Amino acid sequence: MKKHSARVAPLSACNSPVLTLTKVEGEDHIRESVVGTTDAQSAAGAAGGESTSSRRRLHCCIRVTTVQVRKALWGIAMVMCVCSSWAGSTQLAKLTFKRFDAPFTLTWFATTWNCLFFPLYYIGHLCKSPERQTPRQRFRECCRFFGDDGLTPKVFFTKVAPFGLLWILTNYLYLQALRKINTTDVSALFCCNKAFVFLLSWIVLRDRFMGVRIVAAILAIAGIVMMTYADGFHSHSVIGITLVVTSASMSALYKVLFKMVLGSAKFGEAALFLTIVGSANFVFISFVPVILYFTRVEYISSPADIPWAYLCGVAGLLFAFNVLVNFGVAITYPTLISLGIVLSVPVNAMVDLYTCEINFNTVRLIAVFIICLGFLMLLLPEDWDQCIIQLSTRLRKRDEPAEGSGEAGASTGLNWRGRARTSMSTFAH
Repeated sequence: MKKHSARVAPLSACNSPVLTLTKVEGEDHIRESVVGTTDAQSAAGAAGGESTSSRRRLHCCIRVTTVQVRKALWGIAMVMCVCSSWAGSTQLAKLTFKRFDAPFTLTWFATTWNCLFFPLYYIGHLCKSPERQTPRQRFRECCRFFGDDGLTPKVFFTKVAPFGLLWILTNYLYLQALRKINTTDVSALFCCNKAFVFLLSWIVLRDRFMGVRIVAAILAIAGIVMMTYADGFHSHSVIGITLVVTSASMSALYKVLFKMVLGSAKFGEAALFLTIVGSANFVFISFVPVILYFTRVEYISSPADIPWAYLCGVAGLLFAFNVLVNFGVAITYPTLISLGIVLSVPVNAMVDLYTCEINFNTVRLIAVFIICLGFLMLLLPEDWDQCIIQLSTRLRKRDEPAEGSGEAGASTGLNWRGRARTSMSTFAH
């Protein structure tokens, strides 16, 4: 991957954090080179050199801290936007079914909006890139993601169409589940897709084994069982839970297969891929809503009775959600984006509490809690235990009395803080 380029793996339509995101490269190398240069100068020189290196070191610390603060502030805004778009689309879809009970038609309509990804990306390319390309040139360059021959019919049917089907299945099963059970249970159970991604990645991609993630997967499975028990194993509830768990499984399968077959994609390549999925949905799947209409499976008496405002609202919110979770990594940390998804669970719970009859018994509350806890545990980085040990060691060293003169102690403290902040910045990425 070239320097200063970021790669993303697009998500399934409804939902979940980004599978694999590679950060924007170059910043850490610059910081390391600056710190390395100042350390070399301080080791080599006299008092003047030491003073200059200390100023540079302090400037580097301030710059790194500013970058982190800016990303954190963007992250707070991103968490609110992701949570609002995901919870809003779920609640609005639930309201839509009261007036237009057609989950597949809604899935088809919302997926068609994916056609807007590449045009919006190209507008951003024109605004930001110093080397502007024509739409055809940009399209051809992004098509290299599929191989040396670009987007051929063979590539489309072997590497794009299967993901389009998984995308549609994920959305359709999720919306079907909303017809059976409340939005709180649906949004909480869908968080299990993170655990399914880990299990599939461990088995298929041979990812690193982590005990904490195994515990998180066990918590997710226990939460599913407890959620089923909360309503007494009624057929209506069991069907709804089965649908949303299957939807989460399809989402996890989509992510793992994407990583295995296509790897990771740059922003333009991800936008092109999602646009192709939306276009293929419009071209090849449009006959299904027509068949469902004439067979009266998803029937409405008059086109004037179609709640277009609701349909466009759901599609727009899902589109905004996918834009945020796929491309938000350009301005903030992926972990903060993922937090927006799990925070949608209490938001949906508050809405359900005031808008519908939902029984928040002890079993349901425990089930929602352990599923969300498992989701948060899966966000821990691979070296989280080592980072905690290093942090505790540094805190103990800071509490120890400084040795030597006050001036030397101040200089040592400055160096330690500079290195600590640099290392934590690298970890945060």
